[in-house]
Amino acid sequence: MMMKVDSANKHGILLDMVQALTDLDLVISKSYICSDGRWFMDVFHVTDQLGDKITDKNVICYIQQAISASRRGSTQLNTRISKEVRSNHASTEHTTLEMTSTDRPGLLSEISAVLAELKCRVSSAVAWTHNTRAACIMHVQDDSNPGSIMDPHRADQVQAQLVTVVDAHHTNHQRWSLRLTGPTAGQTHTERRLHQLMMADKDYEETTYGPKGYETVVTIENCREKSYSVLNITSRDRPKLLFDTVCTLTDLQYVVFHATVSSKGRVAFQEYYIRKKDGHTLTSEIQRQAITQCIIAAVERRVSHGLRLDIRSRNRSRLLSDVTRVLRENGLSIARAEIGTHGERVVGSFHVTDARGNDVDGGMVEAVKKEIEKLGGMVLVASESSSNWLANGPSSNNENEEERPARLSLGTLLWSQLERLSSKFQMPNSQPWKRNKSSEFVL
Repeated sequence: MMMKVDSANKHGILLDMVQALTDLDLVISKSYICSDGRWFMDVFHVTDQLGDKITDKNVICYIQQAISASRRGSTQLNTRISKEVRSNHASTEHTTLEMTSTDRPGLLSEISAVLAELKCRVSSAVAWTHNTRAACIMHVQDDSNPGSIMDPHRADQVQAQLVTVVDAHHTNHQRWSLRLTGPTAGQTHTERRLHQLMMADKDYEETTYGPKGYETVVTIENCREKSYSVLNITSRDRPKLLFDTVCTLTDLQYVVFHATVSSKGRVAFQEYYIRKKDGHTLTSEIQRQAITQCIIAAVERRVSHGLRLDIRSRNRSRLLSDVTRVLRENGLSIARAEIGTHGERVVGSFHVTDARGNDVDGGMVEAVKKEIEKLGGMVLVASESSSNWLANGPSSNNENEEERPARLSLGTLLWSQLERLSSKFQMPNSQPWKRNKSSEFVL
């Protein structure tokens, strides 16, 4: 499906559009961007996670509504599943825990155990590791009184206990951060905030390298005729790549005037014509080196390392603590994690290695599966890269419908729910296109 978006231009509008599409778990295969002057125009070629064309008119109208909401700076959608769509935004019903630390096996398990002992329930969490660094954002509720932790003394107690755990594994010269914040209006999108945390933690300065075949190449040239800097990025193609790149450029205060994004096989090509927000181009080698390091880090933070385990369970207290304990006790280290609550069910995706960062032994996986089943959950093993499994589809057409969502990413689970529910809601204007004074959508 091709989407054309015309709108009044402002700094950050490109990120708003890309963020809205990725939150709906759409795959952007190509994009053409132009934002010279006061008007913004972008063309997106999008499919669902299985690479299929989107044809349902109600689903198209829902996408249109999400894009329109993002242009207005709003996250309010008039459908029964709007809360699930906004899962990547900081919740107004939870306390938010943000942490950066030196990466080590068992870190997420220890944090989860402390929260469980303090009667706090984790409703969602996202954790990334990159270049020996780790960052995590958790949305936490008071278990005895669902909602954010309202008592400031209790919040201070929780933070103090967490600080003790994290600080115990760091020497004086090692950096780390941890803070607990209450709900506030206008909080940053969770994955964008993770990028900001890791950038502030300077994960891009480390000298370690990822697995072979994950190399990202960045080149920068100056277009003197138009006073642009031209940024070219070649990397492995994967979901949310465009979001990660645009997010970083926006937070580095660069403005994208023109861009072309495409892919061939497993390789993605991105070209951006950019300037600093103050109108200057990249003139010094220090500036070029800085943006190169930050872009490479942004691209590689989300790269899948290790084996992916999808875990589904009934929502209950201590669940994350129990699951991460099982992984730690069986010698598994978490390279990346995403956990979300969907009604009475919790779905988690964990990318795991052994304690040394090597491939996981099959015996370890079987032991984990058995112990998770004893806890009332279910484990399904995906390929090294989630996108590989999604591209190939399920191995059997007779796969139980109830089991299928657990094998998908959290976003894909949401998308499957959206398609099933799409016939149950109608928007005021159900035409496959809409135009008003300040924006235009052509799908």
